[in-house]
Amino acid sequence: MNALIRFISGLSRLLGILAALLLIAGVLVVVQMVFLRYALSESTSWQTEFVTYALIASTFLGAPYVLLTRGHVNVELVPLMLGPKSRFVLALFAYSTSALLCFILTYYSYLFWYEAWSAGWTSDTVWGPKLWKIYLSMPVGFFVISLQYLVDLLCLVTGRELPFHIADVNEEAA
Repeated sequence: MNALIRFISGLSRLLGILAALLLIAGVLVVVQMVFLRYALSESTSWQTEFVTYALIASTFLGAPYVLLTRGHVNVELVPLMLGPKSRFVLALFAYSTSALLCFILTYYSYLFWYEAWSAGWTSDTVWGPKLWKIYLSMPVGFFVISLQYLVDLLCLVTGRELPFHIADVNEEAA
């Protein structure tokens, strides 16, 4: 079980690094585009589209890492008001439904990706990249975030992590 948790956490970290590299590439391309347009008065053909696709891919691929590091927005008002048992049940419900939703999104985004791949969709621009390459980030990102939710659920059920990472008031005092 520890090996599975380490593997999925490592996969989430790897996708986080890939997402960061995509963001860096996007920033560099924007700088290059601005330089070409305003310093050299040249036109740009692919830069805006590349940056858009890089940001989309980094969002989907970076989501599992954000979940792993608890970097998402978290409103703790309700969990803080609950006792330990109710907090556990709420966390169990939240992690389970989130995992289920992400698995459903994995399935439908896979169908979307497959349609783009099998039909050979390309962008309608001068650059015209194959869209399946861009759309692949959706099922991959959703699948890995689903696995990360399952790891969180496993850690919750086995007592490795506290529900919502909130210690009971009585535990903090001890």
